[in-house]
Amino acid sequence: MKIVIADDHAVVRSGFSMILNYQTDMEVVATAADGLEAYAMVAKHRPDVLLMDLSMPPGESGLIATGKISADFPETKILILTMYDDDDYLFHVLKNGASGYVLKNAPDEELVSAIRMVHKGGTYIHPQMATSLVREFIKKDSESADNDPFNSLSKREIEILPLIAKGYGNKEIAEKLYVSVKTVEAHKAKIMEKLNLKSRPELVEYALKKKLLDF
Repeated sequence: MKIVIADDHAVVRSGFSMILNYQTDMEVVATAADGLEAYAMVAKHRPDVLLMDLSMPPGESGLIATGKISADFPETKILILTMYDDDDYLFHVLKNGASGYVLKNAPDEELVSAIRMVHKGGTYIHPQMATSLVREFIKKDSESADNDPFNSLSKREIEILPLIAKGYGNKEIAEKLYVSVKTVEAHKAKIMEKLNLKSRPELVEYALKKKLLDF
């Protein structure tokens, strides 16, 4: 596989080139000192994998270059190589199109394995960063659930919503749930208000999206 290394330190580029060229299935075809040069080298050589440092002053950063390269050359897998074990860096580079994130102080074997993994289409995350990624995913999933207006409905409103969507009238719902018609009307009004719905067709569409008509 063809590899390009982008790092602002010549000694780092040289060191990693030696490690990778020693592998029988890898060849470093070019190196770059900043993001702009990395883009140019990828455009010229179309490597299988790009090893990209995040911070490469004073040139264009690896983070910005990652977004551009992943958009213009999606066939090139980008593996971020950095000293930063910061959660924010991890999330940003993955969102910008990187296929992996490995620390510079990781063992040579880990770097080689990470390159092979992303080359095959996988995603590599340094073990100590994986926990942070899972934790953030759970947090965002929880925040998303908290922001869903459906979760503000009471148990009774959740009972009534699919019945309205199925076409039951207020009197029929009242008889079915053993409540008064006025109670049904009040719940219906609250449902429409909480979900910001203006009409029955909108309510039916909402119920379908939420798969509420299955019960």
